Amino acid sequence: MKRIYPNIPFIGEDKPLCYWIKMIRAQVRDHNKDNISRTMAYQGFFDLHREVRWSLLASLVSRNAGWNMTDLKGGILGDLLSRRRRDDLFMTYERANWTIFEDAYPQLLVYHYSVQAGKGLFHLLDELQVSSFMKTEWIYFWEHRDLGRLVTALIVNEQNLIQEPVILDPVYRRIFTSPLFLVEDRLHFSSVIFPTLDGRLYGASVHGFRDLDNRILLGKKLYRILFHSDHFTDIMKWADMVEPKGSRREYAEGTTGSSSPDLRSVYEEVPHHLRDKRDWSKDRSVKNEWFDPVDLPSEVEIKSWFVHKEKLLMRMNGLAKCMKKLFPLSALTRRS
Repeated sequence: MKRIYPNIPFIGEDKPLCYWIKMIRAQVRDHNKDNISRTMAYQGFFDLHREVRWSLLASLVSRNAGWNMTDLKGGILGDLLSRRRRDDLFMTYERANWTIFEDAYPQLLVYHYSVQAGKGLFHLLDELQVSSFMKTEWIYFWEHRDLGRLVTALIVNEQNLIQEPVILDPVYRRIFTSPLFLVEDRLHFSSVIFPTLDGRLYGASVHGFRDLDNRILLGKKLYRILFHSDHFTDIMKWADMVEPKGSRREYAEGTTGSSSPDLRSVYEEVPHHLRDKRDWSKDRSVKNEWFDPVDLPSEVEIKSWFVHKEKLLMRMNGLAKCMKKLFPLSALTRRS
């Protein structure tokens, strides 16, 4: 008897290929509306398939993206960035996360339907324009159940996926080369945190965000932190108990981020259009080192460090406010 999952529509095996693709794409479209819907879809999938650990990691990273988005509407960045730069930075976050979900969630659904059918349905990935690299990795996972390798493969895939259309795209590149972003990058403001109900913050940061290898390394470190036996249960309790709203109030007691508003109160849904999608794995070699294991970072509880960096950013914001009063057309606000 086949198991029925209430959160994902059932598709009969007798349905034609075009129907399968239509149904999968419809589900992706329904869940890829904004940061909140993506976050909830990833975690909902993990609740169904705990063996696909990447889906929980993706949900928590998506939460961080939501907080970064609403920071742009809160007090901490208002004077450091012009409105245009804040809008550009929001679109950079939004486009990157939309692009990843548009590619990753169909893969998760194909795996789900494979489990439901009791056989691999990974031929569907070709029709969904998923990279040949990931098709091979899903088949390997189906046959060998290597949980860690699948997480790494999905990290490698998502970061390669956004390298050309987002990170190196001329439209978004101006964000990554702006003075403020370069300052943030040098000071490791680009961090991902995993909160707990008792106020701890676990996580890691990346220096050199534009570098593909650095982002892959960060993803692997975050996976090690999240699924370490000392941390997983407490982080998971927080994720289950705290509804994602895109506000740092979700964890902000004892930090400076409480001014961050709810995401849906300040941002509307953004229409996206998928450009010509290329298989990155046919244009770029897969490095063996991407699959090298990483050690658990020596410092994984980072609340003190994170609060210090937030306060430093607030001081920079205060300085920018003073500069704007003294020099209304200051170079900082014009260029950042």
